[in-house]
Amino acid sequence: MKFIVSSSQLLKQLQVLGGVINSNNTLPILDNFLFELSENTLKASASDLETTMTATIEVESNDTGSIAINARLLLDTLKTFPDQPLTIKTEGENTIEISSEQGKYDMAYFSAEEFPKAVELPSPSSTEIPANVLGTAISKTIFASGNDDLRPVMSGVFFQFNSKELTFVATDAHKLVKYTRTDITADKNAEFIMPKKPLNLLKGVLSNTDSNVLIEYNDSNAKFTFDSLVLVCRLIDGKYPNYEAVIPKENPNKLTIDRASFLNSVRRVSIFSSKTTHQIRLKMAGTELNISAEDVDYSNKADERLVCDYQGDDLQIGFNSRFLSEMLNNLSSNDVQIEMSLPNRAGILTPIDGTDEGEEILMLVMPVMLNN
Repeated sequence: MKFIVSSSQLLKQLQVLGGVINSNNTLPILDNFLFELSENTLKASASDLETTMTATIEVESNDTGSIAINARLLLDTLKTFPDQPLTIKTEGENTIEISSEQGKYDMAYFSAEEFPKAVELPSPSSTEIPANVLGTAISKTIFASGNDDLRPVMSGVFFQFNSKELTFVATDAHKLVKYTRTDITADKNAEFIMPKKPLNLLKGVLSNTDSNVLIEYNDSNAKFTFDSLVLVCRLIDGKYPNYEAVIPKENPNKLTIDRASFLNSVRRVSIFSSKTTHQIRLKMAGTELNISAEDVDYSNKADERLVCDYQGDDLQIGFNSRFLSEMLNNLSSNDVQIEMSLPNRAGILTPIDGTDEGEEILMLVMPVMLNN
């Protein structure tokens, strides 16, 4: 087989696919890209058995054929070329030759037969979402998902589609984020848990496109199709915890504050907190918020005052500063509201402004017990 392709075009697509490949694969064939040529179309794929990603690239050719090429070697070579046409052709039984303006490069190729086939989804359910909406939903939730191997369902993002709205939820039992879109709906009710790796791959490429993403899914797999890319991945098996049950409904104490100054204050004060608990104390009374932290072991202590709008009873509550700053950092609003009921009940953080029409964001953070 022989084809001519733009070096920068090929590199751009293969770099996206490179994110699928693990650094230590159990099957050697997974260290390769699969190339499938069909006249003027080259389909390049990468897989780790759980996730397969395919890109379609336009080339000049009259041939058909398929081979597997070492991904690391090919990417390292392509990175060094200025933009130019490359001629790639098979030579003999197991060698492929790349010809550029600078010279010729031979590398081994492997049989495409060994490469795992992407999973087919027979008669799936489907939903279409604008790329920017899906990208925002992933980046607003993925940071809150867990890393506990013993609870795999919490290591992904829960997709919940129905005829009223689309909901995306992530939690690690200490913090929770629920991102809802009421302006986009699905025909059928569906729920599935997406693993973190394919979501991070999607997050990276969705920011560069303004097309719609077609999501097809069944009980075990999901498929995302947009522009020239297709991603198929295995879903996390299991039942997602009832997250609605942990969101407290009655929260009479409401704190409204400027997000940026609150975030900076939390970051500063947390430097002086205990390195094991990262605990900071919020003390609210009238129009004043007092933020403090103390590391008794090292006699470190910090105390700051901020002006805020607070309605409710005087309250002291402790939070893990890392969770709080992660959440505040993930919002883009000018002001945020924290709703609380008691020092041992979760606080609910919501943006007051800066959200799109039909977009709702709710963040929940569990308190830590204050040691007086």
